[in-house]
Amino acid sequence: MPKPDLLYEDEAVIVVNKPAGLLTIADRFGNADNLHEWLERRYGRVLVVHRLDRETSGVLCFARTEEAHRHLSLQFENHTVDKFYLALVDGVVQEEEGEIDKPIGPHPTIAGKMVITASGKPSLTFYRVLERFQHFTLVEALLKTGRTHQARVHLQSIGYPLTVDALYGRRSALYLSEIKGRAYKAGKFSEEERPLLARTALHAFRLRFLHPTSEERMEFRAEPPKDLSAVLQQLRKWGQ
Repeated sequence: MPKPDLLYEDEAVIVVNKPAGLLTIADRFGNADNLHEWLERRYGRVLVVHRLDRETSGVLCFARTEEAHRHLSLQFENHTVDKFYLALVDGVVQEEEGEIDKPIGPHPTIAGKMVITASGKPSLTFYRVLERFQHFTLVEALLKTGRTHQARVHLQSIGYPLTVDALYGRRSALYLSEIKGRAYKAGKFSEEERPLLARTALHAFRLRFLHPTSEERMEFRAEPPKDLSAVLQQLRKWGQ
């Protein structure tokens, strides 16, 4: 099981950097390899406040008391929590920043997939460009609502799906050969090329909320993990 990093803990909250590939909570098959159970084995009772998709890495907070859980849950419900994501998307985003205000609901025929639909729940994402490359853009997305797959669905809806996203994007993995193009030379005796990134190109890198007991404004950050950093490094080298 990929190991989480503990960012902060006190008597009311625990803040963790979740690695990609780890479930936040048990799935419908009762998978015991999940972040919630890992925390409960160490701290006793821990209450889930919000979640990240299995393939998304980054900052998550959990509550340790009923009061803290109620306080944090209300902040999420009232959209006063700031959730910032790094998203590497296909295409060169022209605008410096923008707003995506489109309702999201379940896909009518594909289980587990979400779509933009008039009957969906109100969903709001703000984005701004951090870095542009030849065929890709690194954007910061601020999610003001917390819909399932929100960043993935919203960015895809404006023509910029995540660079790697098997469900909403154009590929399930990104290879160095695609970034280097003609400059890429496979070694004569090399094995099959391994992907640089083989999971959703999304990382929850900043989280801001009010501490449930002190009411202090707190902010936590998690730097991009190795796989995403490696892609950005290669893009800066070859994809400008």
